[in-house]
Parts: sequence; C-alpha cells; structure tokens
Amino acid sequence: MVEKRMLSKDLDTNIAIIQEIFVDCQDLVCKKFPIGKDLSIQVYALYFDVMVDRDAIENTIIKNFISEGRIIYEGVDAKSDSEKYNYVNSGAIATIDKKEVESIDEIISAVTSGDTAILVEGEAKCIIVATKKFPTRGISEPDNEVVVRGSKDGFTEIYRMNTVLIRRRIRDPRLKLKQFEVGVRSKTTVGIMYMKDLARDSVVSEVEKNIKSFEIDAILDSGMLEQLIEDKGYSPFPQVQATQRPDKTASALLEGRVALIVDNSPFALIVPATLNCFLQASDDYYSRWGIMALTRIIRYIAAVIAVLLPGIYVAVTTFHTAILPTTLALSFATAREGVPFPAALEVLIMEVAFELLREAGIRLPGSIGSTIGIVGGLIVGQAAVTANLVSPIIVIIVALTAICSFAIPNEELTAAIRITKFFILILSAFLGFYGFWLGVIAVLIHLSTLTSYGFPYLMPFIAGSIDNYNDLEDSLFRMPFRKMKKRPIFTKENARVRFRDKKKG
Repeated sequence: MVEKRMLSKDLDTNIAIIQEIFVDCQDLVCKKFPIGKDLSIQVYALYFDVMVDRDAIENTIIKNFISEGRIIYEGVDAKSDSEKYNYVNSGAIATIDKKEVESIDEIISAVTSGDTAILVEGEAKCIIVATKKFPTRGISEPDNEVVVRGSKDGFTEIYRMNTVLIRRRIRDPRLKLKQFEVGVRSKTTVGIMYMKDLARDSVVSEVEKNIKSFEIDAILDSGMLEQLIEDKGYSPFPQVQATQRPDKTASALLEGRVALIVDNSPFALIVPATLNCFLQASDDYYSRWGIMALTRIIRYIAAVIAVLLPGIYVAVTTFHTAILPTTLALSFATAREGVPFPAALEVLIMEVAFELLREAGIRLPGSIGSTIGIVGGLIVGQAAVTANLVSPIIVIIVALTAICSFAIPNEELTAAIRITKFFILILSAFLGFYGFWLGVIAVLIHLSTLTSYGFPYLMPFIAGSIDNYNDLEDSLFRMPFRKMKKRPIFTKENARVRFRDKKKG
C-alpha cells in the first residue's frame, strides 16, 4: 500500500508539491492571497474550473474572506497559527458542508471531484469545501424503457441527482446508502442502496465484497461494473439488471433487492436478478391487471418464438419435411423454386442482413436510424425475393423473429436471445431436430446453472417450493394487487408481507 503524503505546516512547501502534481493542468484555478484584520493570514485556494459552483465559492468563501480589502470578521486578533486556522475554518467559511484532511492525496481526490481546497499557513491541515457543480443534461424520459403509463423522469449522469430521484420515491430512513470509490485513476463514486429491514445482509455483503475484489484503472460506465460483479461473466445472459427508471429501481428496493448507482452513468444496476425480472416492465403495475397479465404472457411467447422459430424452420425444411401437411410442404417448395441457396443459408443470410440493419439504425441519429431500419428492411427483403436470392417465407420468418425480439422489454436479454437464436439455428442446420433439441437442452442446462447472488436464475419456475410458490403470482401471469400480499423471495424471511387488506380486518 502506498504511503500517504502528509501536509506540512509550511504553506509554500505544500504549494510546491501541489503545483508539481498539477503541472500542465491549465484548467486548475489556484491562488495564494492574504486575508485577516491586518492581512496577516496567508491562504491558498485551488479548484478545477467549470467543475465547481462559482457562485458558492464567491459567496461562501471569497466574499467572507475579503470586503473592500479588509476582512469581514471584525474584532478578531488571530496571532497564533492555530488561531488563524480556526478563524478561517470556523468564521470565514460560511457553510457546514466541509471537512478537514491532512494528506496531499486527499486534497487531489477532492479537487478532481469538484470540491475546493483551502490551505492555511502554519497548519498541516486542509479545508475541503463541497462546491461540486458538473455540466449535465436535464432529467429526461428514458429512451430505451418507454412506458405507456408511469413517470417520465429517468436517471442522469449525475450521481447525487440519481440518489435523490430514488429518495423522492422512498421517504424512509431505512433506505441506506453506502459509497465507494472505484478506479485507481477515475475514482468513480459507486453507491449501494438498499432497505435495511428488507434486503438480505448476505446479498449486501456480497455486493460490497465484489466491488472491493478488483482493481482497475477506471469505471467509466455502469456497464463496466456490471461485467465485473456478475457471478458468471462468460454467459450471454445478464445476471445484473440495468435500468434507466427511478421508479423501477425504487420498486426493486422495496422487494429487498440492492441497487448500485454509478457516477457518470444514467443506468442503475439491480441485484439479484432472475430471468423473470428481465421480462417485467414498469407499467405492468400501473395499468389494470387483466391486460397486463395478457401482455406478460405475450412477452414470454415472443421470447420463445425469437429463440426457436428460425431453428425449427431450418430443421423441418431441410431434414424433416415429412412432418408437414402436403399442402404446406408444396407451398414451401413452390416459394423456394429457383432459389440457389439451401434453407439454412437463406435464413443465415437474412438474419445477418437484419442484424446489420439493426446496428446501422442504432448508430445513426434517431429519426434517420428508425427510417433506415424500416425502409432498409423493406427494400432489402423485397429486392432479395425479386432476385430469387431468398424465398418469401424466409422474409416472413426473419421479420416475425425480429418483431418478437422487440417485444422483450430488456435490451440485454434481447441480445442474449439473439446469440442463442444463432446457436440453435446452426445446430439445426447440421443435425436437424436432433440438433434443435440438443441446442434447447444445452440452453436450459446453462440457465439452470446460473445464479445471481445466491438465487437460481430460473426462479420461480424452479425451486419455487422454498417460498411456497408465492413468487408465481408475479411471473408468467400477473395477479391483482390484492392477491400479491407478499414480497418476492429476495426479501428477508420476516419481512415478506407488503399488503394488508384493512377491509377484512
């Protein structure tokens, strides 16, 4: 462990060290100037331009230091070094959001985080005043988690603003926040939020342990942290849930789960996370239960179709055409007349073409991107059919698979399904239905081995008996609120009840 560089009582020595560290940092604002009744107190202030609230610095520091060339704090005759320091710390700085540090490294960390450092001659201490004010965009609606009914505010890149958006929804002192600095160079603030009476202590401890288990140059986004704290990082299936929505995060916290807020990222991470969590959307709970229950079932059906449909088509048309009705088999054969490629290659070509269109649509600006996705798909599909490169049925299969993937509310799960689709498609192309079922079984075995902070990934569809199958009320089918009286299995055992019907006493 590197030994801390401690401050000296000689102000000029401290200034020399700091200036050597920040050499060629043209955006650093620093100045040494005298203050006091007889201008006998030498102070040195430094901060990074634009990272601070200039009004706060002027009003809480400089304005109280100097007024018409003289100190405001009349009647004080500070003679000793400690008296001078106490005068600056207690009398001249008009804010309570400050702290004292005694090392150069702590000053560097504070200044690079947007605070202002003030050193006083004759004292081996530094006053750190909170003056953070980073440039940022305003709160806006999440662009990848659009809901029909529900709040329209989303997380931003400002860490403290994100924690406030959550506390605005949960006004309970049992909502706890622990902060860490992650990244040797970036020193990114990472906060762990949880409900003290609901979250399992083992999960909170495991999250803290995982955050402290690695050393890295920088954490620039929550996606980097997500990959480092997953149980099995090689799996294409996400084991940490990412969301831009404060209401979704608050709901997860009230279920006994743990949220990680990462500075500079508009996404919160939620653990534990099961497959069922990724197929839930925020407005599932804001609209009437009947239509939302139907919608939930449709999502599960869409997920199955998005994974299996191309593989089934290839297996049937390549190896097992005998299982098709004669009329349907003749229709497929007629549609493929003149096509020079086998069915498996047809599907693969169209799937790759669609993935290219999808990627192009993401990278282009919003309005142009959506136009490219729609118009490009129509033009490429129609041109390929007209040129007899693919059959019309292939365009239908690929389009239906894509539509089903868009029905899944989580982008990371959608990406995992796309990878799984190609895996099953390739096995089906070589082995027919044997390869198809081999791929399905392999995926199910993989999913059954995944865990997220001690919870099986396929809960509540497996191991549901440990919670008396209560979690099934909010899984494939969403029950009415009056029936969902208990929190999920993530919660502490003695804190499961979340709803009591007072009408029944």
